[in-house]
Amino acid sequence: MSPATALPSYRRAVFLSDVHLGSKHCHAAELADFLGNLQCQRLYLVGDIVDLWWMAQRRAVWGAAHNRVVEALHRLRRDGTEIIYVPGNHDRPIRRFCGLMLPRMSIRRRTIHTTADGRRLLVTHGDDYDSATHFGSLQEKFGDWLYYRILTGNKLLNLVRRRLGKRYWSLSEFLKRQSGAAERYIARYVQAGLDDARKRGLDGILCGHIHRAALIQQDGLVYANDGDWVESLTALAEDPDGTLRLLSHNGETLASLPPRLQLVMEASWPRAA
Repeated sequence: MSPATALPSYRRAVFLSDVHLGSKHCHAAELADFLGNLQCQRLYLVGDIVDLWWMAQRRAVWGAAHNRVVEALHRLRRDGTEIIYVPGNHDRPIRRFCGLMLPRMSIRRRTIHTTADGRRLLVTHGDDYDSATHFGSLQEKFGDWLYYRILTGNKLLNLVRRRLGKRYWSLSEFLKRQSGAAERYIARYVQAGLDDARKRGLDGILCGHIHRAALIQQDGLVYANDGDWVESLTALAEDPDGTLRLLSHNGETLASLPPRLQLVMEASWPRAA
């Protein structure tokens, strides 16, 4: 990892979701490396960390890299990182423990994160918006079947790329961006999340679920999606000054939003003639 892309020594908060530990599509080794370089005050696990759906079908995949992920989480907690677990739809049974407080760890159905510059963001997995975004059940089942076949191809392709010394590239993300139906689905999902945040009087939303990483300001609100660890291999982070960053698995900044005061100042600066 070059100095230009290396993770800073400290993050105020980090958000990751859709790890799908136990699924054969989980990139556990990359996540273990990411967590191993991480120092943060607070870590949000925003759902689908463990894929209980996959495990229920007796197809669980668990190896040394998965153990490294668990060990890295234990190390962070021992070092003083507060962990907030917001279960998703693939680890839904954990929701029965919402409200449980453990040493430096809590489980929440949803929560609000306040950034250093005062922005209040709704933190939720995002499956609550399925009713506003999904097609019919037959289309959903076919979509799931096709999606998992694409993920298998994605993993095989990147195995070859790694052996050739090339960087990670998401085939599945590329194919989704070519699909008008997929793009319309994502647009509805983003709008549903922003509408929820606005209704609650918040400054934006931070979620996962759809495996599409993003960090934008839309209609005066922040929409942040931390991506996943089966396709995009991304996480979201907050710097000590409130800057929000979308990070790749190797720590490269893919997108950023400066602190609110800086955004306001930039919007008020007169444009050059």
